[in-house]
Amino acid sequence: MLPSLLPIDAERALLLGRIWRPDSGGPALVTVRDGRLVDLSAHAATMAELLDHPELLHLVRHAQGPTLAQALDAEAQLLAPCDLQAIKACGVTFAVSLLERVIEAQAGGDAARAHELRAQLHDSIGSDLSSIRPGSEAAQRLKAEFVARGAWSPYLEVGLGPDAEVFTKAQPMSAVGHGAAVGLHPDSQWNNPEPEVVLAVNGRAEVVGATLGNDVNLRDIEGRSALLLGKAKDNNASCAIGPFIRLFDEHFTLDTVRRAEVSLRIEGADDGFVLEGLSRMQQISRDPLELVGHACGRHHQYPDGFMLFLGTMFSPIQDRGAPGAGFTHRLGDRVTIASPALGALVNTVQRSDALPPWTYGVGALMKHLNRRAA
Repeated sequence: MLPSLLPIDAERALLLGRIWRPDSGGPALVTVRDGRLVDLSAHAATMAELLDHPELLHLVRHAQGPTLAQALDAEAQLLAPCDLQAIKACGVTFAVSLLERVIEAQAGGDAARAHELRAQLHDSIGSDLSSIRPGSEAAQRLKAEFVARGAWSPYLEVGLGPDAEVFTKAQPMSAVGHGAAVGLHPDSQWNNPEPEVVLAVNGRAEVVGATLGNDVNLRDIEGRSALLLGKAKDNNASCAIGPFIRLFDEHFTLDTVRRAEVSLRIEGADDGFVLEGLSRMQQISRDPLELVGHACGRHHQYPDGFMLFLGTMFSPIQDRGAPGAGFTHRLGDRVTIASPALGALVNTVQRSDALPPWTYGVGALMKHLNRRAA
């Protein structure tokens, strides 16, 4: 049975989302009350503005608005719960997944070659790097050992060095939400989902909540060269976020995120394939607030806020098809990313060039808001 769309304690969770309203031809801001989607659009024009509200928790608890649908209604088209925010992501934040990134780069995008490299590195270095703290003397010694064994990779610097990898995953307004299809670049033949916790940071650099995300990973393209990160990461529908932002309050805090477990289930549409995995936030090598500090500060501001993917420890290596070929998506795969306190984000997989083109951006939103205000 698939996990619920809503958190396990939904009755006390403060949830914010966006839904498409066909009657107005645009998005609406919503909260969930008693399983109903309540429209909050009269209280803020955008999610970025709403998350900056000085009395955000009081507004979400008490502000009035029309009921649009039931939260679990299949007819309700949930959008990504962000709009003007930048969409940023952190890479190699779990030391236990560093090996896979090194293997990816060493294999040069060849999944079969990765199988051989994986066995060699596990035999020589081991697979448990969970005790390594990036930037520490132990991390630098391990980095030197990788280099001595001919396994240098740019991922070593961000996985073991003092500076985190923070990159632009997608453009504002381009993320898809729960129930939509995510897209794979047509050039990719080796790829996988990346289940992650995503922090919601407002324009004052305050972390106000969290949600789930799928930072779709094209292993062959990024593995060929780190300079192809843009092609590997930022494509049509290559980013899913949702279903709702859960705001921090007395029941849900950053410590809840630090203890969270994020599950992944992949179900093939026509081959009966099932893969399951679990990512434990307690094994992250950099604290979430440390990652926020790498993304913003006196060196970089985000006046509309940003969404920050925290990274994943999950790199699927289970064979799908030929022995040693590892895992890759097939079109039609159903991906479920879930965590008890955040609910479940479910998406299917298609090619990015076969999906409807992205046409509703910031300009279209501004036109919609002008019409609404007229």
